[in-house]
Amino acid sequence: MEKEKILEIFKSTGALQHGHFRLTSGLHSSEYFQCAKVLQYPQYNELLCGEIARHFFDWKVDVVVAPAIGGIMVGQEVARQMRVRGIFAEREDKTMSLRRGFEVKKGERVLVCEDVVTTGGSVQEVVDLVKAVGGVVVGVGSIVDRSRSPVNFGSQLFALLKMEVPVYEPDSCPLCKEGMPIVKPGSRKVADTPEAGGKR
Repeated sequence: MEKEKILEIFKSTGALQHGHFRLTSGLHSSEYFQCAKVLQYPQYNELLCGEIARHFFDWKVDVVVAPAIGGIMVGQEVARQMRVRGIFAEREDKTMSLRRGFEVKKGERVLVCEDVVTTGGSVQEVVDLVKAVGGVVVGVGSIVDRSRSPVNFGSQLFALLKMEVPVYEPDSCPLCKEGMPIVKPGSRKVADTPEAGGKR
């Protein structure tokens, strides 16, 4: 899909948001990709995830694994279109783990799927988890890659949309200096840090 078409879908669904956001990584940004607002529409979920499924279709994938919560809808739809198992990893005592009877068997070929890659922290945790139980990570699929520098997961990262979005360290964020209220839009909690005007 062309970048312009993907951006059009994000804008029409309100998924590309502008403001002052605190990301899961702790970094601040003036833009946020809320993929859930796109994926709530089955036609867009099927369309976007279909691009990932087609890219990896001949890679002999046995199971798709996604980090909760953001990657679940992506992983499940990619798995559906590839006709393979789709499971997710979630945090237990701050550690990514497989629960609910999910498992990756030794030697199984795994595709890790995520909605948005910023620092790649959650994806890397899933990659490490899969390798620890004997799985083979063949690739990583994401709808958006907004990382500032290339992220190396040890296998190919395929993203539909590569966006260079400005991000800032909290102590040097110009939006904080302007006193703009901050929002934490994601699903994962991050530790409180001093925000605009020295407030929390």
